[in-house]
This record gives sequence, structure tokens and C-alpha cells, in this order.
Amino acid sequence: MLMLSHSFVISKPLIGFVEKLALYSRRNVSKSSSRNLCFCVKPIEPNGFPSYENYTPHHSPLSGMEDVLASYVFGKKKATEVAHLVWKHIVQKGDAVIDATCGNGYDTLAMVKMVADESARGCVYAMDIQNDALENTSSLLEESLNPNEKVLVKLLPMCHSKMDKVVPEASVRLVAFNLGYLPGGDKTIITKPETTLIALEAAKGILMAGGLISLVVYVGHPGGWEESETVHTFASKLPVNNWVCCKFQMLNRPWAPILVLLFKR
Repeated sequence: MLMLSHSFVISKPLIGFVEKLALYSRRNVSKSSSRNLCFCVKPIEPNGFPSYENYTPHHSPLSGMEDVLASYVFGKKKATEVAHLVWKHIVQKGDAVIDATCGNGYDTLAMVKMVADESARGCVYAMDIQNDALENTSSLLEESLNPNEKVLVKLLPMCHSKMDKVVPEASVRLVAFNLGYLPGGDKTIITKPETTLIALEAAKGILMAGGLISLVVYVGHPGGWEESETVHTFASKLPVNNWVCCKFQMLNRPWAPILVLLFKR
């Protein structure tokens, strides 16, 4: 069964996605299917009703992503894969972007490929508090990038809560988080709700108009749900006129990663 939560508001930019969901549902979902999706989207007007005024499909940051989102709904793509495809939809050559939790380096590598061009104007800030993460990322980039691409990366041994100390205001197109612990590392070292909230506030300030804050929130460890609630609360308070906020969550897979996308108008 495919379930859309009551907080899902169908506005014009998302009608195409909903229509595709209906089409894919008829084709791909059997009566015995148990994959449930919670999909929440702002904006909602203060009176609780959706506003369609001056809202056309080209205003939507998700325009053109209908097939990708439908693939996630029906289990064909993971949250991390969808995140990367959304990044490609937003990021431009020569942009500055941030990997706020570089981990083993796969997101950093993907970002470099998105921003790199012949002008060498792009920049990827990759940060982590763990030396193992920075070393893993460095090793991956060393074997995967050419010399021109390598110079675009700044590896920073620091907490993401301090990103605004090294990145100029309103200067980046993407800030991406993987919240949880380092895969293959010490599972007792995790991202914390307190520092994540500070990092989100910092990301809000350094993100340019038309940019994206992307979060894959892992909840299958102690503290994971608390951090997810922190992210949800932060996103829910962002002003409707300036932000479009989406949350993708599988209802009957409680430990599945949650994808959160915060688009700045």
C-alpha cells in the first residue's frame, strides 16, 4: 500500500509527480505490497490550506525529478542515490558546495565531479571530526581524481557546526549531511542533535538562493530518532516564502534512512 500523509499538500509544481505516482501505482503495486511512504512537503499557508497563487511548475526545485522520486517510492533507488540525483539537478559547474560529514568520501567524490570544469572555479569543502574519516576520504580522492580535480577539495578537520567560520555567507549551492556514525568506524562516535542544529543554522546562512540543504538521517542507532526530530523541527520552522521543505520516510521500515531536502528560494 502506498500512503501519502495528510501533511502532503498537492501544489501545481508537484502535480506531475503525484500523477506519475498514480500511474506507477497501477503498474507496480500489488494488493499485497506493504511499502508505505510518508511524504511531507511545505509550503502550507498559515490558514492551513495550500496556496496556488503565482505558483507554476518551473518554480519547483523538484520539477523534472518525478521519475527519480517515483523510483524511490517503489524501492528502485535508495535514499542516498536519490540525494545524489537531486544534487545533480541543483549543482552547477564552478559552484562551491559542502560535505558536512565527509565520512568515507563517497559524497565528496560525487560533489567534485559535479562542480569540476576546465575553469577550476569550483570548490568542495569536506569536513569531519574523525581522523579516520578524513584519511578515508583523502585516500578515495587520491585514487579517483585527476590533479585538476584534487585542487578543488578542501579537507577540514572540524565540526560541521563551525562551517560558517570558514565559508563566506550566501556562497554555496549545496550543503549535505549524512547523520549517524562513520560506516566501518566507531559506532559510539555519532552526530549529535545539538551540534547538528547549530550546523543547520550555519548552513542556512551560507546557502545561496536556489541552493539546497540535503540530509540523509540514519535512525537505527541510539540517538538517531532524537536527531531526526531535531531536523524535522528545524525544517518545520523555516518560512514558507523562502523555503520548500520535503521529507521522505518509509512508514513500515522504521530503521530506514530518512531523506530531507530543504530548498532555499
